[in-house]
Amino acid sequence: MRRPDTAPDETAWGKSRGLDPKLPAYPLVRHLLDAAAIALFLWDHYLSDNQRLAIAEGFGLSDAPDRARALTALCAGLHDIGKLSGFQFCDARGRSGLSDSLAGDPGRIGVERLGHDIAGMEAVPAVLEALGFGTTVDAEIERIAEVLGGHHGRFHRFDPQRTHPSRHSHLGGAMWARQREAHAAAVLDALGDPSPPTRFRAPAAVLVTGVVILADWLVSQEGYLRRRQRQLDPSLARHFEMSLRDAEALVREAGLMPVDLKRKGFAEAYGITGEPNPLQRSIVDGLAPLRGGTGGGAPKAGIMLVTAAPGDGKSEAALEAERLLSRAFGTRGFAFLLPTMATSDQMHSRIAQILARQDGTEAGLTLTHSMAWLSSAYAAGDLQAGGRVLVCEGEDDATTAEKQTARHLAAMRPSSWLFGAKRPLLAQYTVGTIDQALMAVLPVRHNALRLLALSGKTFIVDEAHAYDSYMQVLLGRLLNWLGRYGVPVILLSATLPSSVSDKLVKEYLQGAGLKRKQREGRTFQAPYPGWLYVDASDGHSKQIEPRAQQAQAQERRMRLEVQIEPVVHHAQGGRRGRLSVIERLLEPVVTDEGGCALVVCNTVAQAQETYEHLKRHFGGSGLALSGQREGEEHDLQLLHARFPGDVRERRTKAVTSGMGRGGPRPQRRVVVATQVVEQSLDLDADVVISDLAPLALLLQRAGRCWRHETWWVRHGYPGGRKRPAWAAATGPRLVVLDPIAGQGGVPVQWGEVYTEALLKETSSTLHERGTQGICIPEDVQELVERVHGDRSDRFDWSLSDTAEAWVAHVGKTIAQKGVGALLAIPLVGHVTRLNQLHHLQGEEDEWEASTRLGANSIRLLCVYAHPNGTVTLDLAGERPLPRAAAGGRMELSDVRAVMGRTIPVNAEWFKGERERHQPPADWSEHAMLGDLVVVHLPVRDHEVQAVTVGGKHLLLDEELGLLRS
Repeated sequence: MRRPDTAPDETAWGKSRGLDPKLPAYPLVRHLLDAAAIALFLWDHYLSDNQRLAIAEGFGLSDAPDRARALTALCAGLHDIGKLSGFQFCDARGRSGLSDSLAGDPGRIGVERLGHDIAGMEAVPAVLEALGFGTTVDAEIERIAEVLGGHHGRFHRFDPQRTHPSRHSHLGGAMWARQREAHAAAVLDALGDPSPPTRFRAPAAVLVTGVVILADWLVSQEGYLRRRQRQLDPSLARHFEMSLRDAEALVREAGLMPVDLKRKGFAEAYGITGEPNPLQRSIVDGLAPLRGGTGGGAPKAGIMLVTAAPGDGKSEAALEAERLLSRAFGTRGFAFLLPTMATSDQMHSRIAQILARQDGTEAGLTLTHSMAWLSSAYAAGDLQAGGRVLVCEGEDDATTAEKQTARHLAAMRPSSWLFGAKRPLLAQYTVGTIDQALMAVLPVRHNALRLLALSGKTFIVDEAHAYDSYMQVLLGRLLNWLGRYGVPVILLSATLPSSVSDKLVKEYLQGAGLKRKQREGRTFQAPYPGWLYVDASDGHSKQIEPRAQQAQAQERRMRLEVQIEPVVHHAQGGRRGRLSVIERLLEPVVTDEGGCALVVCNTVAQAQETYEHLKRHFGGSGLALSGQREGEEHDLQLLHARFPGDVRERRTKAVTSGMGRGGPRPQRRVVVATQVVEQSLDLDADVVISDLAPLALLLQRAGRCWRHETWWVRHGYPGGRKRPAWAAATGPRLVVLDPIAGQGGVPVQWGEVYTEALLKETSSTLHERGTQGICIPEDVQELVERVHGDRSDRFDWSLSDTAEAWVAHVGKTIAQKGVGALLAIPLVGHVTRLNQLHHLQGEEDEWEASTRLGANSIRLLCVYAHPNGTVTLDLAGERPLPRAAAGGRMELSDVRAVMGRTIPVNAEWFKGERERHQPPADWSEHAMLGDLVVVHLPVRDHEVQAVTVGGKHLLLDEELGLLRS
């Protein structure tokens, strides 16, 4: 390799802001060496085996991983080479310290403005060619340039015409060019002068970019830089050696050092009594022989489907599969993704306990969704001051079980570094909403970092049926990329149509490189109940043994009585009126020996109306009502998504604590709720009463009926309280309130919550079955396919209304898929230029792209305007609105207090009225509070008054939540 005749000029600075002003700015060459050093450590200790293999293969160095390691570190070490440009003049302190040789040879700096990421992308091919490391026309060198251009999170178009040195006068004169060479030579020397790669494929380059971003972030921490600034060694070689020694502490303090769990037995690990069920045992027996694939070449992982009824222990089954798959294919930890924030919060608590029982207290565990920092699992002081996760709020009044959960949460100690923006997915273990993962395949900034974070873990998706066609396209695209990276994938579902599961499996296999002829002509469908595992090496599959499937079916077999009640939704419904029917159905709960009933409504407005009606009707029968004080027990409870966040969290906890497996089970309880109870919430009701919904969702709701009966029969009912006689006489029962049978159509109040076609098909299917009920699990898959599967006999043109509904449904589905395909990044095998990952102009930031089509929501804050002019967060007037300091700065505890009172609502409610409902002026510059919509509710005679917005009245009621009428 050729070397320049000049040494790096250390007056060229890399970092200045926040450092000791009495010392020179931190030299650029030192920062580059720091990044290269920590990249080496990340390769050795943070990256998983499958990630190292994917990168090495991408470099064409499967048999020389040490060279791939050095080349990855080289990209990190060159990431800021573009700062040897006009960047040096953007800081007065740094500019004043430049040497005469640099300051006196500015070339045409300032003629063209461009970021240092783009400057580095354009300059590095000529720099490397001058050092004898490839040429400017080599595809591998162009790829390195693309990586450097993407280290701020967005890839840019690489233009070969701008790489020739004659085009670089805007980056400075000849001295600047020589300094770029000198800085690059220092990095090459520190890394042992690696030779150029023979190839550099795009998927590997995306992972390398993620490593570069992570390395840059770690060595750019203010505390680290200030310490190094005070003790610069004159020798660059010794500086690099010190950077290597510092790397472990930086990674460990960031919470990124992987921890090996001490695996415990099934009962001890999951904190349950008894042995694994047949489904769980079958997975352990079936996957235990895996040794990294059965095909030739490098070992590849596979994709697994687990199907079973709600309450069958799919979560534990997935974690057992993860243990075996991670061992076989070299991943570290897992990402457990769910459809909602509420289910994510609950699963995070469970995972914390599971990890703590297996000595995983030093492992990073994060909760990953947009409002995770509001969860009571995180203390405000920890998030602000670098503390650890502490106990849940209210521990002093907690039950023994709650205190145990709190101790486990406290034991899991993710570093405060992991709470920063875009970092939680980097933890070894992460639980969150699927949206956080789907961002990896949208053209948003730092999608490469998300792919790095996800590609080192086993990827688990719960409730895989719960996503619409748009989200399924994004999920399929993500599986396509994860397949290329050799990531084991586990999909869990109780009601997944085979057409959807087949498509997802094939997307994964295509990404993994399985040839078309090995994918086509095959259908990948898991037995129900059971599991299917498909090996990405050769497409071979294995599944649950018939004997185990029969044993699982027998263990959880249940005949669900389905009672169809035709109802009318208008006020003149009489005895068939929806509310009158619900009254009749709940009479045994209120007037006899009690019991627990769950009433599931399709809209928030109907849930509020139903609750109010039941309160009036049964209020004189001793049915205690929902209140606001935490810890109270109530016989009638309301739960939906339009409560302020802090209230909703308390209500969710109250509902699940009384109707979960462990009890204590109340004598009587009626829970009125919306779809928030459909997924992953641990509820057991004696009867479920539900508005008509698509059949797969009805089965999900029915999964809350007698959910723990098998367990209780074996191990005893909570507190010895058995099912009430009226429930024992009928067995598990789902009552469907069917307006199509009652009034001939879908109620206008439902709007477009569900498509008319699916509702009509569900109604027809249930009526055809008559009184025979549903045998669970035997009938589940057949019913799901009947309503939700691909069928050729959908269109009966003799029934114009039915045909029209199906045309509308299919059209909506096609449109959703089309939008998903348009927005998603290309299939992994179709990427030739990295800027294809940011193919849409303006879609750079995460708030500009949506993982849920039509989910244009805003956060509403209702505040109370009192007669004396004060404005408070509470009706009593005791919590005034916090004030922000200059620049929008505010104590994190105050931000949490405000955000905890917000409610997600449809942005269309405030169309044309946002100006009337701006946040306080001193909040306008705050990153989160500045985007709130604030409604001032007048308080008169201690009563809150409604306001008019968009022709509708809005009122926040403490008992009912947000009302809109």
